[in-house]
Amino acid sequence: MWSSSDIPDQAGRITLVTGGYSGVGLETARELAERGATVIIAGRDRERAAATAERLGGRPLHVDLGDLGSVRHAAGEVKERWGRVDLLVNNAGVMIPPFGRTRDGFELQFGINHLGHFALTGMLMDLLLRSSAARVVTVSSNGHRGGVIAFEDLQSERGYDAMRAYRQSKLANLLFAHELQRRYPQLVSVAAHPGAARTALMRHSPWHFRFVVARRTRWAFSWLIQSERDGAAPILRAATDPAVCGGEYFGPDGWGEFTGRATRVTAEENAHDPEVQRRLWAESERLTGVSFPVPAGMLTDGP
Repeated sequence: MWSSSDIPDQAGRITLVTGGYSGVGLETARELAERGATVIIAGRDRERAAATAERLGGRPLHVDLGDLGSVRHAAGEVKERWGRVDLLVNNAGVMIPPFGRTRDGFELQFGINHLGHFALTGMLMDLLLRSSAARVVTVSSNGHRGGVIAFEDLQSERGYDAMRAYRQSKLANLLFAHELQRRYPQLVSVAAHPGAARTALMRHSPWHFRFVVARRTRWAFSWLIQSERDGAAPILRAATDPAVCGGEYFGPDGWGEFTGRATRVTAEENAHDPEVQRRLWAESERLTGVSFPVPAGMLTDGP
């Protein structure tokens, strides 16, 4: 069974982790840095990104995924300072917050969890294609189950249900990861989810969720909630295991995929719908104004 001790040497690899200063993002960045990677700690809180980068020997990068202008500026900075990206971990996100909009007018969860990462990946694609072993890990969630891409109301303008919007955004993450692999077979695009990890992401959850993850009650719910470090394991396996193949999905192996060791898991069937993948990609390009580079000879409209 895979564990973090199986992570191979990462020396020479340039890695960017969004949300790399907290939760499973921090644990992912820490492990990669300890294995020798140059880790770019990307996030909207400049001070936390800088402090974490200093502590891990990495580099900070300011990016607000809810602001496409900020995403564009950050991508430009990466091009100037590093000129190549070997591993991109699309980890940052928000979970069931009150209704809000990004700077560009998108519903907060769809805008940050999906569109922000879609745009960042597109703007960094030329740098990823310069790597001889590029990999993109997109962090989804068990919450994708039951999700539907509401093309007629992507921004929840007809009524906001926080969990429904969250499920949509996490399903979008999986659809994006699969379509990215189809379009760019020369890189490895995979997805992962942390199970139920005790992180600040739960702060907007209903009271019973917050009760379960509270420090005082952790002893009673260890079978249901795991640590940030254990939650990062599926992400780290997706990011570093040499045996990983494009299109795979990783999560915990325990009951309900809430806790356990990192293993290959199966997404819901609707995450594999090629028509929805292509339609979401086209709509995401339209909404963000970001078009991915198309290498000569690459077909993007085939099966």
